[in-house]
Amino acid sequence: MTEPMYLSKSAFAARIGRAPSYITWLKNNNRLVLTADGKQVDVTASEALIRETADPSKTAVSDRHHQDRLQRDVYSQLSSQVEPTSTAAPPLASMPAGQQLPDFQKARALREHNLAQLAEIELHKVKGSLVALSAVKTGAYNAGRMLRDQLLGMPPQLAPELASMTDPWEIEKHLTAAIRRSLEDAERMSSADLEQALTTS
Repeated sequence: MTEPMYLSKSAFAARIGRAPSYITWLKNNNRLVLTADGKQVDVTASEALIRETADPSKTAVSDRHHQDRLQRDVYSQLSSQVEPTSTAAPPLASMPAGQQLPDFQKARALREHNLAQLAEIELHKVKGSLVALSAVKTGAYNAGRMLRDQLLGMPPQLAPELASMTDPWEIEKHLTAAIRRSLEDAERMSSADLEQALTTS
């Protein structure tokens, strides 16, 4: 069995070729295995966890659960028959003054109408033309927070590198490359967050 190897967070970021803010994002999303004091990264366990949680085949589990929910909440209701209900009126003495008997035919029609609408909503979800508003809000919030963390993590990383530079052109190229890397990381992570939020909603 491979012996565990431990690195600092910044060293682990360099090992996998990512910005330090990406390591923070991994930690906040429970995709990083740290030592008991939280100061070092268990490289072997963390890399395995990152691969496992990024596996696209994991979405099959979510799809199966979603289909189970459809079967339980929609299709089983549409295929079930309404329980026969007695329409015999109770004795007049037990009816409150002015109260009318419930219209069971209207209630049944309303129930079937609502179930049909629910089935149509689920159909649009399966086609991908309709998503849960809460999932979109969650994905947008996480994307904004993560982009902020990416950008705020750049100054501490770039300051030592820029301090030794004197050529404005080299400084501009260095800043542009760093910003592009951070934005590309942010795009990948926000897309993964949104996809996860939509498949688990």
